[in-house]
Amino acid sequence: MKYLLYIPFLLFVFLAVSCTNGEKYVIEAIDNQEETHEIRQSVKPKQAIHAVDTTVIDHICVFGDHVFFSQPVPDEVKARMQGKSMKNQTRIGYDDLRYLTLPYYDFDGEVQSGEMVCHKAIAEDLVHIFRDLFAARYPIASIRLVDDFDADDESSMQANNTTCFNYRYISGTTMLSKHAFGLAVDINPLQNPCVRGNRVQPKTAVDFVDRDKDFPHKIDADDLCKRLFIARGFRWGGHWQGKKDWQHFEKKIR
Repeated sequence: MKYLLYIPFLLFVFLAVSCTNGEKYVIEAIDNQEETHEIRQSVKPKQAIHAVDTTVIDHICVFGDHVFFSQPVPDEVKARMQGKSMKNQTRIGYDDLRYLTLPYYDFDGEVQSGEMVCHKAIAEDLVHIFRDLFAARYPIASIRLVDDFDADDESSMQANNTTCFNYRYISGTTMLSKHAFGLAVDINPLQNPCVRGNRVQPKTAVDFVDRDKDFPHKIDADDLCKRLFIARGFRWGGHWQGKKDWQHFEKKIR
């Protein structure tokens, strides 16, 4: 009887995507969008920062014994977000969002446990993208909630933190950012700043404004991260005219 408790989790795992050769798989995923399904009965989400109820997991995929998944925002995460990234407003609520657990390789090549909140419409995209980045050992400095920085975007960027949801306006405007709806992700923002004229965000990223220079962790047109996001229908800020936002990927939903 006790084994019946594992059935919901195994059903999710059955839909998980796994691969044995990271770089080869990533290229095939971009070219063909083909996925191989495999049951991983022994996999458990041990990398989770918060306790996990496997009966409510939305999307899950694996690489080796590392699990990438999304779930409704847990109460303890809501408590961290309230009054910071989640403001008192009526445009978006917790039911519209998902909490992601994302293992990643840091700049020292060590595996870390990352967490992110995004719109539920892109949760599946993100667990697959970050799984593919992990498979290729793509280095990411940090993946933490912006709430750890009191939802201050500049502080999060200066810490080189990769993040998604933050109910805020586009800097210097009265327009809501795509981040306000959890539809934009910023990757390694210190090496990939947002530049408009003489304004650089984060302010500490002036050494990385010249994109003709060669330096580690630069996202350019050929970068794996850029290709993975574009393959799943995201727009890249590095393609924009007027301002360049090399860290930024966003997706339009209906």
